[in-house]
Amino acid sequence: MRKNNNIEEEIYLASQWQLIMRKFRHHRLALVGVCVLAIFAFMGIFCEFIAPYDTEFRMASYRNAPPQKIHFYDKKTGFHLRPFVYGWKMERDFETGRRIYTPDETKIYPIYFFIRTETYKLWKIIPMNIKLFGVKEGVIYILGADDLGRDLFSRLVYATRISLSVGLVGIALTFVLGCILGGISGYYGGTVDMIIQRSIEFLQSIPTIPLWMGLAAALPPKWPPLKTYFFILLILSLINWVYLARVVRGRLLAVREEDFVMAAKVAGASEAWIIRKHLIPSLTSYLIVNITLSVPGMILGETALSFLGIGLQPPVVSWGVLLKDAQDLQKVALYPWQLVPAVFVFITVLCLNFVGDGLRDAADPYKM
Repeated sequence: MRKNNNIEEEIYLASQWQLIMRKFRHHRLALVGVCVLAIFAFMGIFCEFIAPYDTEFRMASYRNAPPQKIHFYDKKTGFHLRPFVYGWKMERDFETGRRIYTPDETKIYPIYFFIRTETYKLWKIIPMNIKLFGVKEGVIYILGADDLGRDLFSRLVYATRISLSVGLVGIALTFVLGCILGGISGYYGGTVDMIIQRSIEFLQSIPTIPLWMGLAAALPPKWPPLKTYFFILLILSLINWVYLARVVRGRLLAVREEDFVMAAKVAGASEAWIIRKHLIPSLTSYLIVNITLSVPGMILGETALSFLGIGLQPPVVSWGVLLKDAQDLQKVALYPWQLVPAVFVFITVLCLNFVGDGLRDAADPYKM
């Protein structure tokens, strides 16, 4: 009985955020999504340490090589405590010209963890010479190789940083534009509201793909990759802010006449103070849910742009750039492992939707 009273007291004294997090922790799919996204985020942040090779490391003799299986048992030497991979024997199909790889069981390459390598820079700043795993002889391609003999796993880990940062940084720009313009539109109304809403309708009426193509065509071909990256973020943000602005406007129209807003006006608070300190905080739960559900759209937008060849371009690697290499149906049929980036996109978008659903349920005051 005393325990129940303590729980009721905690709930009664808890803030809105504490109540949301309390309910969120009971949403199992959302927690699974958070764990998976945390793993992907860790991969992106420490991609130089996790990837065994650089994005441009290549072995011409391993072009389009299939994934290497990790073994603990060898027919001749028996069980190994240390995992290992076999080398490849390559033969040529003289009818089709296709390379055929078969495991060479005479070449055993043990896998070492925290292996010393050539010096590289973590985040382009910190010199390091240790990788998470690797081999001292031969190569390890656990997800296979592309048509230039580059390690697909390493390129995929580096691409995770770019694609996830596009979603997060892009949604930050969207959040600023949507909150400011949506807040002004919903609070002031009148002529300002009409101008902003007509602008939103104009932007929503423009076909998305032709707009992307037109803006991408305006990019100077000699721009460095970093500049192109930020321009792509700007394109996605300018398109997506309109949806958040509509949400903010609709909520402000509903709460701007509430008693606490009128009390702030009577107390002499400025309009900017009322919007920043009273109205926007009252929409926090709705904004977080909307943002969480918008991140997948940003990621898919970058992937689509790069897949169509009008987004990020090599040497930058993103999930869309990697999928562009798998556009050829014949190549996909022969080398299906080159579609692995699509699996990463699918898992990320699915987990983000799980987290968004969990936050939406947790923020609903009528859902227990």
